Amino acid sequence: MNISFRPPLLQDLESIMEIERASFTVDEAASEKAMKERISIIKDSFLVAVNNDDQPIGYVVGPIIQERYLYDELFEKTSLNPPSGGYQSILSLAVAPEYRQLKVGGRLLKELVRQCKRQQRLGVTLTCLESLIPYYKKHGFQLEGQSDSQHAGVPWFNMVFDLVE
Repeated sequence: MNISFRPPLLQDLESIMEIERASFTVDEAASEKAMKERISIIKDSFLVAVNNDDQPIGYVVGPIIQERYLYDELFEKTSLNPPSGGYQSILSLAVAPEYRQLKVGGRLLKELVRQCKRQQRLGVTLTCLESLIPYYKKHGFQLEGQSDSQHAGVPWFNMVFDLVE
């Protein structure tokens, strides 16, 4: 099967929300309103993996921020991205359950890093649950301690992939 990457389309919203709900708890998952905002406002930092039929099978999304680490307000409000500089944040990396064994998540991360290099970003930053630290380390992210985030009331950890030495 061929997997390709493209920006999101508004007609992808339903599929993206199905993947989001299958990937996160109710408290962690983005609302449909928030996801629609992200598709409309930050499609330049939102990558969708699609199958041969151009159907979404996974995605990675987040705004460009000036800070090295994510903060909880990012999950609620979406603002336009600057054309260059800053850190690419990741609010969601999610893959449809039936495609999880095909390394789609890793391919999305790799494509996002390539895009960030072209856009001269400082790095890629995310928070993750403790159980996912080894996954992100395998993809080049460094653990930088526990996050201040209170999102969904669980402990999160800061992970950063530096693009500038």
